[in-house]
Amino acid sequence: MRFFIHKKLRQSNRISRKSIEFTCLLIGASLVALFSLGFAKLADIGLEWNTYWSTKYPIAPWIVLPLGLALLAWFTSKYTPYVSGSGIPQVIASLSLPYGAQKNRLLQFVQTLWKIPLTFFAMCIGASVGREGPSVQVGSAVMLAWGDLCRRYGIAFTGLSANELMATGAGGGLAAAFNAPLAGVIFAIEEIGRGVLLRWERRVLLGVLAAGFILVAIQGNNPYFSQYHGASQAENMLIWVLICGVVSGIFGGIFAKLLAKGAAGVCPQAIRGWVRRHPIMVAAILGLILAALGAYTSGQTYGTGYHVVDNALNGERISPETVGIAKLFATVGTYWTGIAGGIFTPSLTVGAGIGAQIASFTGGIVDQRLLVLLCMAGFLAGATQSPLTASVVVMEMTGSQPVLIWSLIGALIASFVSRQIMPKPFYHFAAARFRQRVREETKLEEAKNE
Repeated sequence: MRFFIHKKLRQSNRISRKSIEFTCLLIGASLVALFSLGFAKLADIGLEWNTYWSTKYPIAPWIVLPLGLALLAWFTSKYTPYVSGSGIPQVIASLSLPYGAQKNRLLQFVQTLWKIPLTFFAMCIGASVGREGPSVQVGSAVMLAWGDLCRRYGIAFTGLSANELMATGAGGGLAAAFNAPLAGVIFAIEEIGRGVLLRWERRVLLGVLAAGFILVAIQGNNPYFSQYHGASQAENMLIWVLICGVVSGIFGGIFAKLLAKGAAGVCPQAIRGWVRRHPIMVAAILGLILAALGAYTSGQTYGTGYHVVDNALNGERISPETVGIAKLFATVGTYWTGIAGGIFTPSLTVGAGIGAQIASFTGGIVDQRLLVLLCMAGFLAGATQSPLTASVVVMEMTGSQPVLIWSLIGALIASFVSRQIMPKPFYHFAAARFRQRVREETKLEEAKNE
């Protein structure tokens, strides 16, 4: 009887520990989802404000964008250098850093939270940025901070490493940002886990899915964009998939190459030194270029470009037809300033613009909505070289399950073509720079201490 009682007590203890850990995992996923939800609401306000003032005062962007980008570039480089750009490279770099004091440097909770207001202000002034990449960094920092707190007091997560907590938060951040739980899991495995040894155990995947499902429970199971009602097939379908994949892959590779090179990398040799020494003035000049692109497209290059995608997916004519290419250069110019802001949704806008432009050349023999969908997945795959993530993200964001197989084939083609232009995936290329920066700063600090 004593043996039986002790056995049952041990089993009860194991059950209670698992219940506590699962509860803590759900709390962490809820925090990631709530931060993503708050970020999304704030981003919507920023985009509405930008639309209001830029429409009411058409001359204002020529003043606001140069001054605003210069101010954000100065503040980011001086006070929050680890929140610049998308945020996904910082997560990837942190995963590959050795365990130690500097492991969490790029994902410090307080500094990472600056990503939210800085991206909000970038949207307010009309920069071409998205919130999905920043949501990944914020989600990773939130889950890491929560996990560290639980482990410090011996509550839960004793068997999870920092890398697994980061990956859980990153995937959950994307799932919540796009309202796409499955895409979060695919993204975590394909993009975040590429080149890094991670244990994809049940708790990690459950955490990613939980963040997405919690947001679905709050906001409803609604696609990010309008529900797709276009054709799922066309005559000579493989030819159209090939065309969209190749064209999207070429532009996606060029896009990634330009982002990687930076402003100094594409400038003539004679002025490269000046560009590197005066980043704030360069940001102001880029602001003038963004204002010119915004004037040319009637403001369609500002912010995420959500309405461009929505209109294209509804079969409406996009004017001007080159809005996709204009959005590409607006996003590159914004990224070159070094401010906080993602490239995920702007990439989908570029793809939608390219798809609408291809449709205009066909004379209506193919449903524009189908070509737009294929090019959205293709361009995102070309920019990130993550075809599975690109096709699943587009499928969940538009509710286009019948076209998933064609989107995946086009994304694979685009990724292959892009790799010929930009051999290394852009996020991992940028992550290497952040990783090197942390190592150099660590060496300097050690030298000072000695």
